[in-house]
Amino acid sequence: MNINLRQAIIQRVQNKSNEELNDIIEDSIGGEERVLPGLGVLFEIIWQHCDQERQNELVTTLKDHLH
Repeated sequence: MNINLRQAIIQRVQNKSNEELNDIIEDSIGGEERVLPGLGVLFEIIWQHCDQERQNELVTTLKDHLH
């Protein structure tokens, strides 16, 4: 079976409850650098399913917190 990193990450989080997804994100933030690709895949999913207004809010939040 040939599976790429994106697919592996998606499979890992499929069928998780909101609380489990929150825990995965919280545990990944500020953790080891090896989890960064996973956060990137999750952000990609969020980004792809947000409308333009929400995307603008996310970009503003990012910009406001870059020092």
